[in-house]
Amino acid sequence: MRILPLLLFSLACASPALAHAEPASPTITARPRVALVLSGGGARGGAHIGVLKVLEEMHVPVDIIVGTSAGAIVGAAYASGMPLADIEREMQTLSTASLFHDVARRDLSIARKSDDAGSYVGPEIGIGPGGLSLPKGAVSGVALEALLRRLTVRQANSDFNRLPIPFRAIATDVSNGEMVVLDHGNLAQAVRASMAIPAVISPVEIDGQLLVDGGIARNLPVDVARAMGANVIIAINIGSPLLRRDQIKSVLSMSEQMTRMLTASNLRTSLAELNPQVDVLITPDLADVDAASFDLLKEAEGYGEQAARQATGKLRRYAVPANDYAVLSARRHGARAPEGVLLSAVHIDGTQRVPEASLRGTMETQAGDQFDAAKAERDMRRLFGRGDFEHVSYALTPRPDGSHEMTTTVNEKSWGPQYLRLGLGISTDFEGDSFFTLRAMHRWTWLNALGAEWRNDLAIGHTDRISTEWLQPLTPAQRLFASGYLSGERTPLDIYSHGERLARYRNESVAAGVDLGAPLAEWGEARIGVTRGHVKLLPDTSFVPPSELFPRARTGGLQARLRADTLDDRTFPRSGVEADLRVYASRTAMGADSNYNKLSFSALGAFATGPHSLQGAVEIQHKLGGNSLPDHEIVSFGGFLRMSGYRTGELVGNSLHFGRLVYNYRLTAPGLLNGAYVGASAELGRMGNTIDAQDGEQTVRSNALYIAIDTPLGPLYFGAGRASRNQTALYLLIGKP
Repeated sequence: MRILPLLLFSLACASPALAHAEPASPTITARPRVALVLSGGGARGGAHIGVLKVLEEMHVPVDIIVGTSAGAIVGAAYASGMPLADIEREMQTLSTASLFHDVARRDLSIARKSDDAGSYVGPEIGIGPGGLSLPKGAVSGVALEALLRRLTVRQANSDFNRLPIPFRAIATDVSNGEMVVLDHGNLAQAVRASMAIPAVISPVEIDGQLLVDGGIARNLPVDVARAMGANVIIAINIGSPLLRRDQIKSVLSMSEQMTRMLTASNLRTSLAELNPQVDVLITPDLADVDAASFDLLKEAEGYGEQAARQATGKLRRYAVPANDYAVLSARRHGARAPEGVLLSAVHIDGTQRVPEASLRGTMETQAGDQFDAAKAERDMRRLFGRGDFEHVSYALTPRPDGSHEMTTTVNEKSWGPQYLRLGLGISTDFEGDSFFTLRAMHRWTWLNALGAEWRNDLAIGHTDRISTEWLQPLTPAQRLFASGYLSGERTPLDIYSHGERLARYRNESVAAGVDLGAPLAEWGEARIGVTRGHVKLLPDTSFVPPSELFPRARTGGLQARLRADTLDDRTFPRSGVEADLRVYASRTAMGADSNYNKLSFSALGAFATGPHSLQGAVEIQHKLGGNSLPDHEIVSFGGFLRMSGYRTGELVGNSLHFGRLVYNYRLTAPGLLNGAYVGASAELGRMGNTIDAQDGEQTVRSNALYIAIDTPLGPLYFGAGRASRNQTALYLLIGKP
């Protein structure tokens, strides 16, 4: 058996694949070509890092790498020359939560942030010439590809044979189920295609083929490594076993089982191709690490290292002297990231409806700049946050003069240009007041070359509301816009005395207006405009005519509004600020019945450390100047986290000053959803001229305790509130309070 390595090496010398190899150093002893074959397995891919640690420690060289899915991530980074410690550090930034969120909320445009004010259920529905359609995956994979770009930043050539270690990524053609071997192109995009889990991460189109997770066709691609000229295979199998019958409890687990069955079938074929006399199979014990548990990458790495150490007897046969390994390692680490290179051109590919000029106005990176990876990633997040694209990415191409070209590729949503969202809200206080709200949101984008958008919102239930707005950008870069809108709303107005409801009315308001505004980057928006309308009170359940409270009133005046929103999450924020300031000047010259000025202000800030988070909120509605507010500017307040000990809408007055401090403790880690929380609040408010206040003003205090769970229907709250005057209330809500 001592002549076997020499015989294998002689055969390898005849292989055409060696034409791509670096010229052998005269100091390196003849040896067989070793291929590392890394299987897919989601979060179990951390085990590959543990195995590589042992191979480096033992001075076992790697001449070829072939990877599928998670194996493609680690394999591509290692093959492109990234040090193992850097791969480990970058991989630790991948979490279950980050995988299922394409971009942080703070990177969305202010219009998209406004859209999540309601609790919408399910994915965005597209309306196009072909009818209704849905996205191809739950997430686009934009955040994932940002990580992959960092891992493959050292790629300097589109030919994967010319990487420091020749590499192949395996994907599956979704149109025919055949294996696709990716050997050229953008390395980050190839890896993303290899791990595009069907229905979870959107597929990737490369060279006219629509590609998904390679594990479906070949999870352990031993045959691909053989075709590249490998004499020895070191195969790491991290595939997930089939679910037991008692684990198959839903359509989701059934779908997962079908995928695992396909993977297991091709895995058996690949395992049969291994030669137990020459090849090394490493199968870490990963029973405690589920494929979706990306927060357990470090644990998976430990299991991989343990399994590799158990195979040291077989691996030692392929170790080389320390000097030889140092030469090989220096070659692999020779690649450098293209940071600071001059950008001779910045291209944008893939635009159809969206004009290129509007995108260039959004991007920081411009031709003539030095390349800055952090700036480029901000550009990608900003472009995706506009809501026009299902995928955005970029690649650098070197030029003969040493400069680089940056090409940004955008894929416009295939399920547009009209979009529909549906939502639901339900609440009860267990004392006879139960509310529901059905919501629908419609957006029709890019109605002209400047990017006009028609926005329609409908709510039916506790509050009935319908609104329509035409949003018209005035410049190609969309830095100034005009808005024309019409809205109508009917909200309940309850009259209470000492905790007992005496009457209920419906407050109807109709308004139309025109605004001129400007977006403030992604964080805000400023508007100023004119508005006209009317307000009147309608009967519901009362013996007192509505006109006794206030008659029908005409409205009209000037309104200025400034909004800012940097919250990381609308429902369970942990960082950022949201603020909304409005100043309204009612004028008889503009059709109103009276002259007065009103200030409305609300703000929310959040801070968190570990599982603990604090949110502070204020809300103010008050007159400005000497004129009193008319009766129709009445304020209705009360309910969960809005004076929690009082029933919804129990407090009624003509002014409001309110503050709240909320503490949340996160019980479960976030994933596709935000997890579960337990929380408490302290609330303080002052209502002006309330109906049952003896001195014209009423200061009230309240506290709440609750449990909150993020669900596919929206956040679910179960809480109890207690207020001054010993008032208490229980709440059960689905939707944002």
